[in-house]
Amino acid sequence: MVFTSKLLFRIKSYELGKHLKRQFIDRLRIYVKSGSGGKGLPRLGGIGGDGGNIIIQGKNNINLKNVYSNNLRKRYIAGNGESSKKIKPYGSNGQDVLINVPCGITAETDSGIVIGEINNQDEKLVLAKGGKGGSPLNDYQAQLGQAFSVNLDLKLIADIGLIGFPNAGKSTFLSLVSRARPKIANYPFTTLQPQLGAIEYDDKRTITLADLPGLIEGAHYNRGMGHKFLKHISRTKINVFIVDINGFQLNPKFEARNAFENVVFLNKELEMYDSSLIHKPSILVLNKMDTENALEKYDHFMQEFENYESSLQQIEEYWRPTERVDFKSIFKISAKTNMNVEELCLEFRELIDELDDTTKSNKTNNSNNSIEQLM
Repeated sequence: MVFTSKLLFRIKSYELGKHLKRQFIDRLRIYVKSGSGGKGLPRLGGIGGDGGNIIIQGKNNINLKNVYSNNLRKRYIAGNGESSKKIKPYGSNGQDVLINVPCGITAETDSGIVIGEINNQDEKLVLAKGGKGGSPLNDYQAQLGQAFSVNLDLKLIADIGLIGFPNAGKSTFLSLVSRARPKIANYPFTTLQPQLGAIEYDDKRTITLADLPGLIEGAHYNRGMGHKFLKHISRTKINVFIVDINGFQLNPKFEARNAFENVVFLNKELEMYDSSLIHKPSILVLNKMDTENALEKYDHFMQEFENYESSLQQIEEYWRPTERVDFKSIFKISAKTNMNVEELCLEFRELIDELDDTTKSNKTNNSNNSIEQLM
C-alpha cells in the first residue's frame, strides 16, 4: 500500500499466527501437578529432594493454540523429589516443567483466584510449587505437591484497540496501514477473531493495532462476541472508535442508527462492561467519507455531537451513558481511498509517545521517592 503523499513511515505487520485461519483461542484450561518432596532419612540426617514446579514463561512469538498443540492432553506433571538413601543422603530435586505461553496471559483457578500474570518476554510465573523434601525443618516428612486445574486467559497486548460495530471499516483500515489481511466484505461480522497489525515509522518506532470483533447491543451481557471481545480492550493504551458515517443496521429486524447514536451505544457498552475503559485515551474516527452525502451526514453528526446533552435526550434512557468518553481528537477518513489515513497514523504516534513519556516520568519519580525514603 502506497500513500499519494510522501510517506512519513513505512508499513510492517504481523498476525497472531496461521491458526487464526481456523480458530482463535484466548482461553485454555490445563491440569497441573507439581512434584512431591522426597522422603528424608532421620537416622542419617538425610534430606529428600524438593518436588519440581510447574512454571509458565512469556514468549512473544506463540499463541494459545501452539500451547494446546504441544500438549493435547493439557496435563502437566512435574517430577517428584528423590528420597534420601544410605548411599545418597541428599536426594535430587524433581524436574520442573516449563510451559511457554503468549504474553498477555492471566492464570487463575477454577474458583476465580488469580495466580498471576505474564506480560513480558521471558517473564516467569510459578503455577504450582513442588512439595518440600523431608528435612529437620519438617521432621523429615516430605510434603505433597499441588494438583489443580488452571485457566490461561489471554488478553491481547496492543498499543491501539480498534472498536466499532460490524462493517464500520476496522478491517479495511487495518489492512490499509499494515500487511495484516483480515476478512473484508460488505456484511456484518466479517471479523470473527482478533487480528494484529503494526505500523513501523521511519525511526523504527513500531505501534501495534488490534482489530477486534464487532460489537452488538448487549455485548456487556455477553451477547454476540460479548466478553470474548470486550476483555481484550483492557490492555490497550488507546481506544480508537471507528464509526460508519452512514450509520449501522445489524439486520432488518433491528432499527437503523445514525453515526451519533452509534458513538453513544459504543460508549454505553464499554461503560457497562468496565467503567474504567471510559477514561482511557480515545480517538473518534468517522469512516467512509467517500460515500454519497457523507459531508452532509458529517455536518449533522457534528451538530449533534456539539450539542451532546440535548441530542442524548433523543436516545432511549437505558442507552444513555453515565460517563462520556472524552475523545482526544475526531478524524474523518476514508479507509477505501486513503483520505486522512496518514494524518491519523501520525496522531497515533504523537499520542502513544506522549503516554509513554508520561509513564517513564512517573516511574522515575516513584523510583526517586523510594530512594529518598531509604536515605
